[in-house]
Amino acid sequence: MKINLTNTKINKIKSDIEIVLVNSIENLKEKELLESLDFKVSDEVMVYLPESGKIFVAYEEETYDCLAIAIATAIKKFQTTNFKTAKVDLNSFDSKILKSIVEGTLLGSYTFDNYKSKQEKKKKQELIISIQEDSPSLDNIELNSILNESTIISKAVNKARDMVNTTPGDFYPDVMAKLAKKLAKDAKIEYKIKGEKFLEKNDMNAMLSVGRASIHESKLIHLSYKPKDAKKKIVLVGKGLTYDSGGLSLKPADYMVTMKSDKAGGCAVLATIWAIAKLELPFEVHAVIGAVENMIGGDAYKPDDVLVAKNGTTIEVRNTDAEGRLVLADCLCYAQDEIHDIDYIFDYATLTGACVVGVGQYTTGIMGNNEILKRNAVLSALKSGEYATTLDFNRYLKKTIKSDIADISNIASTRYGGAITAGLFLDNFLKKENKEKWIHFDIAGPAFVEKAWGYNPYGASGAGVRMTIEFLKNIDK
Repeated sequence: MKINLTNTKINKIKSDIEIVLVNSIENLKEKELLESLDFKVSDEVMVYLPESGKIFVAYEEETYDCLAIAIATAIKKFQTTNFKTAKVDLNSFDSKILKSIVEGTLLGSYTFDNYKSKQEKKKKQELIISIQEDSPSLDNIELNSILNESTIISKAVNKARDMVNTTPGDFYPDVMAKLAKKLAKDAKIEYKIKGEKFLEKNDMNAMLSVGRASIHESKLIHLSYKPKDAKKKIVLVGKGLTYDSGGLSLKPADYMVTMKSDKAGGCAVLATIWAIAKLELPFEVHAVIGAVENMIGGDAYKPDDVLVAKNGTTIEVRNTDAEGRLVLADCLCYAQDEIHDIDYIFDYATLTGACVVGVGQYTTGIMGNNEILKRNAVLSALKSGEYATTLDFNRYLKKTIKSDIADISNIASTRYGGAITAGLFLDNFLKKENKEKWIHFDIAGPAFVEKAWGYNPYGASGAGVRMTIEFLKNIDK
């Protein structure tokens, strides 16, 4: 979907369709007709009037989510037509809402039909946005900056969606590594790809064990964006389980469906660093992803095994389906050993079903040791259009991951608080000087949902990308 800004009055813009954003029908000339069609001012309510060439779409409040959902609802209808152009009037709105309109359009128009035998030809459609009539020119002003930034962010989210939606047969660790290299070259940033010999040589035995039974070699991916005079140094770590069968602690058959989404943390990290480089944000950013496939076989790691992580911590394996935390453990250690003077460490993972049970499908669980940092992350998520909440650590749950035969166990001795105990497990792999700089994002809920919601389609949502960029944009404020 192409988007153009103009300061031409709406009635002078030639287009096939006009999208009308509505929070009251009182002053509309089509009021009676809309009432007869039972049009209500409620999110996701839309009416298309072919005779007048207008799509009326409701929004309840002038917030990011309401407006993004409204424009996405209208755009989806626009996509079902053969028309090429649509226009929308934003002159009565504050210019700040342009972000929600652009992102709602680009995220709402996303489709993934790579596996359809008969693919519809992609339509070349355009949305023309009329805004700020009193501006003599739209060149080099804040509005074009918002358009450019929101376009890059939306492209990054959609890149993450594409990666997550791709099937495990087409997206295994080597494919993820090659795609990471492609993204790095496009963004003109550094990259390193390491295989299992590197993992073995560098004592990354936890990550190495998880991928041992797969025919696909595990890959450690490290991308680096290093602008001049960087203000901060940020490390993003992603769980890249390209498929998770559960290992020998095999998942039930219906739980294996959608496990292509277990790479969503790693995909979010790849898309985020690409966007950061394209936006030329003034921060040094490192992306570290553990790309692994957790399968069964004669060489699979087993319940009762004791693994030694990169930092020397011994881990009793009590469930091979708690594998993501093992991969993240070694990736966190690698990042801290290779990158010095870190200001922030964020990790992203579809880590626990417990998080989905606790906070629902649409919300990210945020954990860590720094209360202010966690709350700032939640605020950034909400401001960006994502949902998030904190899940607090406590000393009593920490006791449940103790092991009688090793330093820690990879699952807790209680069935309760599973998202938090997973976060507490990861805390063991943060150096003392970095514990207050770290946040764990459990995106198991929103990363992949089997029904459309808001401007998100069936499948991958690209969770994590927008909230991270929003956090970095406001890091010094």
